[in-house]
Amino acid sequence: MIRQQLLTPSPEDLANFLNRHTRSRDCLVQVAGLAEVTYQGRAASTADVGTYLMVIKQDGSLQIHHPTGIKPMNWQPKTDSITARVDEDVCMLLASRRSPEELVQVVFLEPQVALALELAQAGGFVLRGSEAEMQQTLAEHPELIEPGLRVLNRELMVESGGIDLYARDAQGRYVVVELKRGRATQHAVSQLARYVRSVEGKLPARAVVRGILAAPSITTPARLELEDRGLEFREVSALPQATAAAGGPGAQPSLFD
Repeated sequence: MIRQQLLTPSPEDLANFLNRHTRSRDCLVQVAGLAEVTYQGRAASTADVGTYLMVIKQDGSLQIHHPTGIKPMNWQPKTDSITARVDEDVCMLLASRRSPEELVQVVFLEPQVALALELAQAGGFVLRGSEAEMQQTLAEHPELIEPGLRVLNRELMVESGGIDLYARDAQGRYVVVELKRGRATQHAVSQLARYVRSVEGKLPARAVVRGILAAPSITTPARLELEDRGLEFREVSALPQATAAAGGPGAQPSLFD
């Protein structure tokens, strides 16, 4: 399982380690130690010097965790480029994304351990409860999909079917969310793409419509097709308890009315 392990690596050794294992994208990479993190993109943030755990998964997604809590303080669900270099006697990692344009910079001041782990492909995983209960819970807690997301409607009917969640993001863009309790497949991607097209046809020409597929996991062919279509994936592997019984909430306004 452990492909390579470095203890208190030098900046040069850590940069070589990160470049080698992130380019292959066939293992999980972890680095823990004293670091500083900055983010630029849809917003901007800086995490002051502290002890953090950075995780890069085989699909290129990146998470940076505090010593406590279950949610990462910073993450990228998709990266187009991950590079590491030595700058002023420290190792600096740059993780960038083209659409939307984002950059996470991690400066490792005192790295303590770096691990490259070979993990077998996970088996099937299905969230407990029905898809209706999943829909209700995420409608009540849309931040589990994306911070700043505001749900406008559930089961919004369009000509291609019923949209699980219809929302707007923090930048005011429309968002179509397709939910799956188990591993998402190419069929789910095609379904989401049809819903996005249907919504685009109902809105003014300048309106931006994003499509998000939310599920515990996604197959590799489905992820590739998702990226080709310009759609997004959000991993949802745990849900809080819904505050009401499954079923339709109070009527919510539709932007098509």
